[in-house]
Amino acid sequence: MIPDSEAAVARLAGVLSAILVASGAFAATPATPAAPAPPAPPATLIVLAAGGWTGDPARPRAAGVAVRGEEILAVGTREEVMAHRGTQTRLLELDGFLLPGFIDNHTHFDRAGALLAGVNLLDVADAEGLRRRVAEARERLPRGAWLLGGDWGAYEAWGRGSTGAAPTAEPKPAEQAERPEPGDPAQPFTPHRDLIDPLTRDTPALLSRWDGSLWLANAAALEAAGVTCAWEGAECDADGRLTGRLSPAAARRVREVVPDKTLEQRLVEARAALADLRRHGVTGIHDITPAAQLRVFQELERRGELTVRVDARPTLDRWQQLAALGIGHGFGSERLRIGGLKGFVDGIMGNSSARFYEPYRTTGERGQWRDMMRPEGNLLRLLRGADAAGHWPHVHAIGDEAIDTLLDLYEQAMADAPPRERRWRLIHAQVLRGPEVAARMARLGVVAEVQPYHAIDDMRWMEERIGERSRWAYAFRTLHQAGVRLSFGSDWPGTNASWYPSDPLLGIYAAVTRQTLEGAPAGGWFPQERVDLETALFAYTVNNAWAAGEEGRKGSLTPGKLADLVVLDRDPFAVAPEKLKDLRVRLTVLGGEVVWEAPL
Repeated sequence: MIPDSEAAVARLAGVLSAILVASGAFAATPATPAAPAPPAPPATLIVLAAGGWTGDPARPRAAGVAVRGEEILAVGTREEVMAHRGTQTRLLELDGFLLPGFIDNHTHFDRAGALLAGVNLLDVADAEGLRRRVAEARERLPRGAWLLGGDWGAYEAWGRGSTGAAPTAEPKPAEQAERPEPGDPAQPFTPHRDLIDPLTRDTPALLSRWDGSLWLANAAALEAAGVTCAWEGAECDADGRLTGRLSPAAARRVREVVPDKTLEQRLVEARAALADLRRHGVTGIHDITPAAQLRVFQELERRGELTVRVDARPTLDRWQQLAALGIGHGFGSERLRIGGLKGFVDGIMGNSSARFYEPYRTTGERGQWRDMMRPEGNLLRLLRGADAAGHWPHVHAIGDEAIDTLLDLYEQAMADAPPRERRWRLIHAQVLRGPEVAARMARLGVVAEVQPYHAIDDMRWMEERIGERSRWAYAFRTLHQAGVRLSFGSDWPGTNASWYPSDPLLGIYAAVTRQTLEGAPAGGWFPQERVDLETALFAYTVNNAWAAGEEGRKGSLTPGKLADLVVLDRDPFAVAPEKLKDLRVRLTVLGGEVVWEAPL
């Protein structure tokens, strides 16, 4: 029998032993076997590739992704992701390169759909091309729809791939400057309705020259509007027959009888635009969205046809209406949400209306302020109101004076309000006054929403128009080195003067090489502003998610984020920079759903 004191000591020793075992002090000899690890949850989809870039600094490279439902389950080696394979898992194994889905920071989806389903004439300046494009468009559009716009001749003065020419003349006084800019070819393409009448007997057509200086109506459109030779601006031949050529004023009268687009036509256009985005690996867009297009997006989402995530951006002057409805930044769903409000300071480079401190060499003028700048103080008022309502302004500024003016307004609006999260953007930022502007943007935390393809298309006339100021045009490296967050996109489908494709690989090529698609000029246009491939990839994925406040859900291949990804046919890090434009998307996945597979 153990004495009471000895029994107490024994009991104490037993308690201490239990505590030590529980704390792991005797882990080498556990009292009970460890419980088996729970089985890995099965994936609904596994995508394997030869390699990949994730955009996640914690694990930048991977060969595969396991997906469960709409979210990423695992990222890693083949073995790591295959551990999640179940009996119902779909396995896609491709000899390609894995990337996060591309996010485009700037699209005009409705215009892109209208050009893709309708008629795109930007690079047309001959009869054969006009007839071919009109015939193709007539077959795509639903019965009763008008063929509108087209903007023929945008590349007539300078062909695609032109690097332009350095300025050779002194600036012209305003009274001597020729109109329209940039200067016409000796004999500009001036089509007659006879070219298209046989192709469009039951389809009204009203086509435009790129600068809006001339319009072409076919017989059906002329009849619908009741056009006669008595109309001012309606051209007739010597026999008193309408040629179809109309002045801008006459064309406005014809447009008054054009019916509103039906939902059917808008859906046809939207489906054409969605198909273009899918095949280029675009899984998200930050779109300039008018009200009619927002309704189309809603209908596509309702039907399960919205194969891209849309951050819709109404205009800045709508902030009060949105606030009255309780709609703030991020309102909506995973596929359709309010992502910012679009404002405007100046015009565009395409028609020499971007605002500069010094005149254009070709017009003698300095560019224009947009309507939001009037009356004085109006844009500041809009910025303050939108900020107070929780919206993030995204404002267009292109010329050097416009950019500085916007930064002044941003700084004042921020100083006048309490501190809060602000991911405000300067859209385009095309021509800085110098590196000090980039430093100021970094200090203010302003995102540079830029479009690299602009650089390799606009160089055709940039130096002719603004001379040595071109050094600071599309200054991507300067912005990046100053600490400005670079956000890349396309501006798809472009302006009345340019066609900008939706393909992010062309934008990445432009940022890395600063060369036209034909490889000119050698070494790149102002090559000191080239960026490296990884910077360009971040700007098309991670940075765009961050700029929208969605970094927790998008932008990188990270477990828990939405399963938006692409597979390229080759490793972009293994090809020469000039070959980046030749890469192709083999697979596009949106929320775990395969929305594009390249044909074998």
